[in-house]
Amino acid sequence: MIGILLAALADLIVFIFCWRAGLRLVDAHLLSGGVGILLLYLLKVRGPAVAAGRGGDVRLHIHLLVVSAIAIFLRGAVLGMLANVWGWPAQLAIGCAILATLAVALPGYRFALATTTWKLSNPGLAVGFVIVGFLLRLLYLGQLELLPEDAYYWNYSQHLDLGYLDHPPMVAWIIWLGTHVFGGVEFGVRIGALCCAAVAMLFSYRLTRNLFGEDSAGVALVLLQVLPFFFLAGLLMTPDAPLTAAWSATLYFLERALLGGRARAWLWAGVSIGLGLISKYTIGMLVPVAFLFVLLDPESRRWLLRWQPYAALGLALLIFSPVIIWNAQHEWASFAFQTSRRLAERPRFSLHRLLLSALVLLTPTGFLSLFTARLSRRPRSRQWLFLQLAVAVPLSVFVVFSIRHDVKIDWTGALWLGAVPALATSIVEFGKPGVTGFRAWLHRAWSPTAVLMILLLGTGLHYLALGLPGVGYSTHLELVPVGWRDLGRQVQGIANELRRQSGREPVIVGMDRYELASQLTFYAPDHGRSVPGTSSRNLFGAQGLMYGRWASSLEIGDRLLLLVAWDPHDIADEFTVPYAGSVGPMQTGYLARDGVPIRDFHYRIVKGYRKPPSPAAGND
Repeated sequence: MIGILLAALADLIVFIFCWRAGLRLVDAHLLSGGVGILLLYLLKVRGPAVAAGRGGDVRLHIHLLVVSAIAIFLRGAVLGMLANVWGWPAQLAIGCAILATLAVALPGYRFALATTTWKLSNPGLAVGFVIVGFLLRLLYLGQLELLPEDAYYWNYSQHLDLGYLDHPPMVAWIIWLGTHVFGGVEFGVRIGALCCAAVAMLFSYRLTRNLFGEDSAGVALVLLQVLPFFFLAGLLMTPDAPLTAAWSATLYFLERALLGGRARAWLWAGVSIGLGLISKYTIGMLVPVAFLFVLLDPESRRWLLRWQPYAALGLALLIFSPVIIWNAQHEWASFAFQTSRRLAERPRFSLHRLLLSALVLLTPTGFLSLFTARLSRRPRSRQWLFLQLAVAVPLSVFVVFSIRHDVKIDWTGALWLGAVPALATSIVEFGKPGVTGFRAWLHRAWSPTAVLMILLLGTGLHYLALGLPGVGYSTHLELVPVGWRDLGRQVQGIANELRRQSGREPVIVGMDRYELASQLTFYAPDHGRSVPGTSSRNLFGAQGLMYGRWASSLEIGDRLLLLVAWDPHDIADEFTVPYAGSVGPMQTGYLARDGVPIRDFHYRIVKGYRKPPSPAAGND
């Protein structure tokens, strides 16, 4: 106990000294945390390691470093949440952060001393991964600035409806609930994603347990923490979050119906598909999965003559009906946007990008394990037929589409839920005595893969929330969300000055498709003003997605327009003069965070705005 107290006291003293010396919060935190971790090792770990004959064990010290890094990430999460979000004094917040360090490091060190090798099938290690994955998201999701997608869907929630141009409404409804409970802040926007991740974990665990047993089910939970898509789907509030939850539930209930023979499960499968359809249309690909399984599996063909599958389909359509109604009232705009519009895009071969996305989303270890498990499966196994169809049918659709059209890296994310049970059982099976060769190598590769992924994800979250010493920030704010708060603050300062000069509320216009407008709306101090007073480049005849529709309620009159752009070309005379009585000079602002420069932005003032003579073709 004395060693723990000495390490904690040294940590506190070093932090206070660094903070008073003027170091940034992140620098003081990492320096003092490093001192505390080192003393904790020397006073509490080194002695037992030597006594156990492991003083020179390289593997042990790698494990200790991993535990230390995770402790630093979670410590930084606690410190950032208390100091930067809740506004606590740094000297007080560091006390709680030190307690978090000890809470993670001490049991982690004990586990490292008690084990010689880390296997994902080890229950203790599996529980540790699940806890760390959940805490990383819970503690950081309220600190990270929103991505443009998060902010765009938050704008959905400010215009609640039965449907939207580019997606169904579930994401808007979840964000509306989260922000009404926790406020219009990042945590309120994103907490629904973490809840959806918990649902996906529950059903994936139960599905894997039904198919392959308890050991494989525990490994499946670990995979949902370390595979990038599933981790991020539980952090970012996009349609993929509720889609993942619904997809996982649908697979579980289909398995209960098709393999378990439970008639009632069909109705729950229908509910799950319906909820998935109002999240993202792609879950509809699970309907042919069920149909093909019934045709190919002799034991399941009896369902063709039973009413439950058809009732399930009707129930799904009933839940989906609000989206159908919205589309019928809006010229089938959303259905056209996701089908004919995408098919009409310029042909582009992207099968290689689809394959690359599988490597990224599954990791190379996961990709090889899935392929090897497929070759090693038992012939005519109903379980494997179900999982094979659950992955192959949706994947084949994307493969055909990618031959002549572009694909995005996250499009196939949810379908890999069908691969999780197969991966989990392969990890367990490949680790059994007597297994040799490539399969044994794959089993050994999973632990370092999982550790590497959790370290990369933890490093990324720490970087986005607090920064890293000596590492600057990317100028691509659409991918690395650092700087949006500063942009919102500066633009609001300019808008306040225009309001003072003109006596009227200015209209803020983000001169890109939706990113700037969405973020400037969210990061304005008064959402009551920013939501009805912000629009996109749709006002200037270009595509603005839902802003093209929301603009119909925007009353401009003789109000000033404040145009904001990253590229000065986007607000050049050729784009602005045809719509304006007069256009002011182009001006430049500069973004920074904690004194670290990020990039510049450009803005200009438009007076006497003239609407285009007819709606621009690209507005939808």
